[in-house]
Amino acid sequence: MMRFSVLLVVFFLSAFSINAQDIKKEFYGMWTIEIEDGSVGWLGVNDSKGFLDADLLWQGGSVVPVSSVFFSDDHTLVVTMSNVRRDDPRFISTRSFIFERTGNNLTGTLITPSRDGMNITKRKFTGWRLADPAPAPDLSKVKYGAPVNLFNGKDLTGWRMINPNQANGFKVVNGELVNDPVSPAGQRVSFGNLRTENEYDDFKLTLEVNIPEGSNSGVYLRGMYEIQVVDSYGNELDSHNMGALYSRITPSVAAEKKAGEWQTMEIILCKRHVTVVLNGTKIIDNQPAYGPTGGAIQADVLKSGPIYLQGDHGKVTYRNIVLTPILNN
Repeated sequence: MMRFSVLLVVFFLSAFSINAQDIKKEFYGMWTIEIEDGSVGWLGVNDSKGFLDADLLWQGGSVVPVSSVFFSDDHTLVVTMSNVRRDDPRFISTRSFIFERTGNNLTGTLITPSRDGMNITKRKFTGWRLADPAPAPDLSKVKYGAPVNLFNGKDLTGWRMINPNQANGFKVVNGELVNDPVSPAGQRVSFGNLRTENEYDDFKLTLEVNIPEGSNSGVYLRGMYEIQVVDSYGNELDSHNMGALYSRITPSVAAEKKAGEWQTMEIILCKRHVTVVLNGTKIIDNQPAYGPTGGAIQADVLKSGPIYLQGDHGKVTYRNIVLTPILNN
């Protein structure tokens, strides 16, 4: 009888342990995040060779592996990101992200220490589970609507600044859209990004772009996915090169031209899949976009959104910007 009781206890403890592990694994997958200041994040949680692992996008920059990740209980995940810079004065900062899950929704807090470690700041955020993209669409069966000329070659009609409090470095010169974010001597000006007034669902976008040596910009699809625009001629393949889906999809081949030459881009966004043809060469072929990129202005991958041009990096010139909507099937 005693042996039976012990076995029964072991059985229930084992069942409880398995159930707890299953509950924790409900955190696995992708989560898109809205931060209280209006910016966007993304979290991917997975099992890497038997160990809990995660990747994080927070506001700008790239999707990066976290410093550490662990469960504090079945429904709470803690992620840390460390910035270490030892100079004068000494600076070591560890940001802590606390994610609390209720079903397919998240609430959370980012805790950031002050430089001297004597105080902290907190930032709230919310999020929800992001489903995997559906299988790649058959682009040969896609139906298109009438093309829309987004830039008239005369002025910025149909465009506006995302943040009206920032400076506008965009202007029209000889029928071309030029962004030249140069601060006057002795001043530091905050230049903003330019977006279309209208918002779009899926589409094909074609344009021409000229990038000076060392310059950098980006074209955002639905305000969410950045197609990188950068002088990367001669560089090894990387997810930060010209035509890449920034920090997410690396071009399959280098097709960029030298700085100062006009380049053509054809970009298709269809059912959360991206295709990029750069200078006549297909460099991204109907690949899934698993979540927003750095600098996104919205987190919901199912919403329509604007085209926006990054204006705070370097000089770049655009022309012949045409969007052709994909019709709903």
